[in-house]
Amino acid sequence: MLLAILALVAGLALLVWSADKFVDGAAATAGYAGMPPLLIGMVVVGFGTSAPEMVVSAIAALDGNPALAIGNGYGSNITNIALIIGLVALISPIAVNSQVVRKELPILMLITLFAGWQLYDGYLSRADAWGLLAVFFAVMGWSIWQGMRNAKDDYSAQSDAEFSETNLSLKQALFWLVVGLVLLVVASRLVVFGAVFIAQSLGVSDLVIGLTVVAIGTSLPELAASLIAIKKGEHDLALGNVIGSNLFNTLAVVGIAAAIKPMSLDSVVLSRDWALMTGLTAALFIMGYGYKKQGRINRLHGALLLMVYIGYSGYLVSTVIL
Repeated sequence: MLLAILALVAGLALLVWSADKFVDGAAATAGYAGMPPLLIGMVVVGFGTSAPEMVVSAIAALDGNPALAIGNGYGSNITNIALIIGLVALISPIAVNSQVVRKELPILMLITLFAGWQLYDGYLSRADAWGLLAVFFAVMGWSIWQGMRNAKDDYSAQSDAEFSETNLSLKQALFWLVVGLVLLVVASRLVVFGAVFIAQSLGVSDLVIGLTVVAIGTSLPELAASLIAIKKGEHDLALGNVIGSNLFNTLAVVGIAAAIKPMSLDSVVLSRDWALMTGLTAALFIMGYGYKKQGRINRLHGALLLMVYIGYSGYLVSTVIL
């Protein structure tokens, strides 16, 4: 048990560090290749911060632990909104200025409903997986097109400032791109081994472990990125990180895992976890969209989101103890 705990802790720490190095290397490499800063922010960094969820869920599916894979994907979405947005808003209220972000909020809501429709029969087939991945590539294409059209948008300006310069040489960028990716796989192996062993030893379901410990660990890059963005006053980047990550998780993370290993799911995934994820997404949509006025997520909203997260986590822990 001690070895499994050490593997889980070390794996999560290595996961966060390697994801950061992978993002740095990928962003710098994309810059040297001539990719515009906005696209680096939306595509490269968006993929990079969701890479831990992708690799962990893919390895969990390969190892025959689909519940851990789905728990990691949906648990990360719940963590991103309730914990990360809640914490960030409590520190500094988030003003939603960007048209890119406001246009992506309805898309995220529709995709969440689409995911629920797929879960209704309690089974995610390869056809479902390809459907998720097809929507993912369509949304990415649309987001890139929208981002390029709104060149003077606040999100675009913040992306330009964030990603237009790099301190890495091309050789260093390629080094960290490769090393970061390799370490991501190694770290994910440690996380999956530790999480599954602990779950089996304590009689806890892989789903609960995925929804809690693994989801928090794989969401740490989004937390760090959002806290740094809000410290710089880049509110749209802070919110954009979470929206982009949730799009990746719902479509690509779950889609890749189901494509590797079609999975039967307990009905509680739909009635409890997807339902909460949908409610939080709807709340984010209402707060961020700001009908006829600027969208704003204030400190009260942040406190409420944190209370929801604490309550949900407490409930999951109580089901384990009781």
